[in-house]
Amino acid sequence: MSVSTLFSDTGLDKIREAIARAESGNAGEIVPYLVGRVDDHDEARWRGATLCALLMALLAGAVYHYAGFWGAAGVLWITLPAMIGAGLGYMLAGLPVVGRALLTSDDIDRRVQLRAESAFLEESLFSTRGGTGILIFIAIYEHRAVILADEGINRAVPVGMWQELVDDLVNGIHDGRPVDALCDAIEHCARVLQEHHVEKRPDDRNELIDGLRIRES
Repeated sequence: MSVSTLFSDTGLDKIREAIARAESGNAGEIVPYLVGRVDDHDEARWRGATLCALLMALLAGAVYHYAGFWGAAGVLWITLPAMIGAGLGYMLAGLPVVGRALLTSDDIDRRVQLRAESAFLEESLFSTRGGTGILIFIAIYEHRAVILADEGINRAVPVGMWQELVDDLVNGIHDGRPVDALCDAIEHCARVLQEHHVEKRPDDRNELIDGLRIRES
């Protein structure tokens, strides 16, 4: 399923309006950015193939031992199930719930962080006056979200202030509320900026287009 189907036109309009409201009282330039997955994670498929091949080979070996199959027939009886198991494991690892279980949390975090940094550059969040760009990055397959802020925001807002926002956003999307969860996250950003006095300049203008950026990868 394409990630674009998560958001109707009405939902996208709601997100744009939330960004406009959030930016109206502070100097922040908020860009929500969503990807279907940050990587193909081929290693998950190969791990699945290896594990299932070994399991099938062990099961077949046990059968051969007790059934007394030896020689050429025994070798074939072990080899064929292992090959079938490898193919089955490879396919099963393509399911998100299985594929994620075959990946380490540290590896997922690292890849999501790198993709978020790439998105930050792609959307020119580094180029705002005063360094007030904020990226709300969401990776659907990986069940991760990342907040990246430019130096103007980081000088005013402690990094730890974003964690509650990230947790609520991930949980909201997981619960099937992507639009409301993202709008809540955007409004949360506005509250944090107001609390830490990231104030608008008299000549402030909207430097980045309001709206959700959607990528498949």
